[in-house]
Amino acid sequence: MASSEDIVLSAVLNLLSAFAFLVAFAILRLQPINDRVYFSKWYLKGIRASPRSSGTFVKKIVNLDCRTYIRFLNWMPAALRMPEPELIDHAGLDSAVYIRIYLLGLKIFVPLALLSFAVLVPVNWSGKSLEQTEGLTFSTIDKLSISNVPDASKKFWAHLAMAYVVTFWTCYILYKEYHIITTMRLQFLASENRRPDQFTVLVRNVPPDPDESVSEHVEHFFCVNHPDHYLTHQVVYNANNLAKLVEKKKSYKNWLTYYQTKYERNPKIKPKTKTGVWGLWGKTVDAIDYYTTEIEKLSKEETIEREKVMSDPKAIVPAAFVSFKSRWGAAVCAQTQQSSNPTIWLTQWAPEPRDIYWNNLSIPFVELNVRKLLMTVAFFFLTFFFMIPIAFVQSLASIDGIENKLPVLRPLIQKEVVKSFIQGVLPGIILKIFLVLLPMILMAMSKIEGYTSLSSLDRRSATKYHFFILVNVFLGSIITGAAFEQLQRFVDEPPSEIPKTVGVAMPLKATFFITYIMVDGWAGIAAEILRLVPFVMFHLKNTFLVKTDQDREQATDPGSLNFSVSEPRIQLYFLLGLVYSVVTPILLPFIIVFFAFSYMVFRHQIINVYDQKYESGASFWPDVHRRILTGLVISQLLLLGLLSTKNIAKSTPVMIALPVLTIWFHIFCKGRYESAFIKFPLQDAMVKDTLERATEPTLNLKAYLKDAYVHPVFKGVELDRPSAVDDEENNPLVPTKRSRRSSKSHSEEGV
Repeated sequence: MASSEDIVLSAVLNLLSAFAFLVAFAILRLQPINDRVYFSKWYLKGIRASPRSSGTFVKKIVNLDCRTYIRFLNWMPAALRMPEPELIDHAGLDSAVYIRIYLLGLKIFVPLALLSFAVLVPVNWSGKSLEQTEGLTFSTIDKLSISNVPDASKKFWAHLAMAYVVTFWTCYILYKEYHIITTMRLQFLASENRRPDQFTVLVRNVPPDPDESVSEHVEHFFCVNHPDHYLTHQVVYNANNLAKLVEKKKSYKNWLTYYQTKYERNPKIKPKTKTGVWGLWGKTVDAIDYYTTEIEKLSKEETIEREKVMSDPKAIVPAAFVSFKSRWGAAVCAQTQQSSNPTIWLTQWAPEPRDIYWNNLSIPFVELNVRKLLMTVAFFFLTFFFMIPIAFVQSLASIDGIENKLPVLRPLIQKEVVKSFIQGVLPGIILKIFLVLLPMILMAMSKIEGYTSLSSLDRRSATKYHFFILVNVFLGSIITGAAFEQLQRFVDEPPSEIPKTVGVAMPLKATFFITYIMVDGWAGIAAEILRLVPFVMFHLKNTFLVKTDQDREQATDPGSLNFSVSEPRIQLYFLLGLVYSVVTPILLPFIIVFFAFSYMVFRHQIINVYDQKYESGASFWPDVHRRILTGLVISQLLLLGLLSTKNIAKSTPVMIALPVLTIWFHIFCKGRYESAFIKFPLQDAMVKDTLERATEPTLNLKAYLKDAYVHPVFKGVELDRPSAVDDEENNPLVPTKRSRRSSKSHSEEGV
């Protein structure tokens, strides 16, 4: 059990860590040599010029202007200065709405914290229940929780009233935010510049036809069923093997550049490498000759594989990107059923070209359900077997648990400083380490499931990660933590008393979550702005791989918002705030600091650093809304379970209304707003089409869409494309192999 002294030590250490990261960032960002690391967004836009382009050699590396160091914290107000409309133009709607999630946390929890401290903290402190319970481990902080209120006390009605306030206030803020973001999305789509995905639909599960190729079958189907709006299409090739060869060749070129640069700097020593994996073992050879030969081999293999893909009919998968003459035509096709058989000719809005995950387009559609089932089973086992390390982490929150498992360390851990570090800092750090590899595993599982866009992969991985955090980090920490904290009482007391012990112990886990918030939400966010890994990688590439300005641009890694990781992490803080706002309000200030600090840091990163991989128009917002309401329902159910151990008459009927009202509110918002994030209104599509025809009457849309949905490995290569569909070809009776064969047979019968 972490005491108030342990919490203070943890706060001091994490604040010092955060301050050190911020000072390091503030100094490093001022150095000309680091300009591309901390202002990469502006370089990508072509707005910022390198400070290393002029001046003496020393000034190209180090900033010698002392005045800038005095104002080294001016990035903070600068991050808040850009207005939201300008931020949307600069970084996109996805980034602007993501930032609003942090602002939403402040809107919800700042008023709740003020009210909780004014009402519940005095009520909890005056309870004196913990002091009267024999054998129970507790700290000064725990005396501020609901556990300090004696059973059957009328003071619990203050907590019940606060639960209603939390519910109604959260729902009100969520409703207002959903309305604002829906309006922002519709305005963004209405004012957005022309993009290929506005005219294009992804068609999957094209049925086989014995008389026509996939390309001919697609052209025939859409000329017949969308004669006035079909424009062109691009079939999908299974070019995964070719893409691997291209990527491998690119990697070898980087190694060749590295060794050539190394040799130019020291011509006396020819660089060597080993032919084994990662150059760690195998035969030692001349590095430049080896990589030159390997690149030549790969170039030949690439040419052969490209010709194979383009000439082999089996390399064309039953899917295509179909483009239309208008947004209206694309909207009709994307949002309607194309065939009486609902399993074929499946249409959906095409992702924007940079959002496509090309590897999954080649997966046969019939495999998708099987893949999803297998990954669901695998995720179930991953989630619940992870309880074992979570239980171990929670045992570290108890000195008794460590002494029982590792008695050799008893003399060391009895020292006050060590004890405070173990209980106040170590559990949060270890839990953070356990969660580092998890996002990569979940993303790999989502890719196996077959999602075809980066945005859908992010949303699916975020769903998995959110459930994982909910079960393991939150519920797992409470359940296993309660068992370890009160182990002796579990052994000695009768089974009928166990639910009561768990109910009492659950609020006491607030101290563990406070330490986790400070490790992850304070020091972790401060480390994010330092960008240590991109910083090191840029200077390594700049030293060994960069020869031209173009090389330097490619070496710059601006990064992007990792929605699949960061959004579920935010949801944990929403969940903790909603659960503990009534149970242990002392946790709320720590959460408020996280939201405020994160809002400022990520706003700065979005403005100056991050370059988003795609733009989905904030299509993730319904997921955010639903997860916050899920956290609200969980907080209500946990409070209901806790109060059931407190012998409060009539508390259950009063509390049971809250989850019902929250679920009704979710259904209402889903019906009122969610369609705006799934469908594109035909009225808006027609308005944009009409305006475009009036302002650009000579627009050649076919030329604009020509290479938009060509696989990246085929860029610049002439592919087999359908013939142009001109206005005179609006007749649905277009010539096809099937129709020619049919007409031939009829003529023979006539003869």
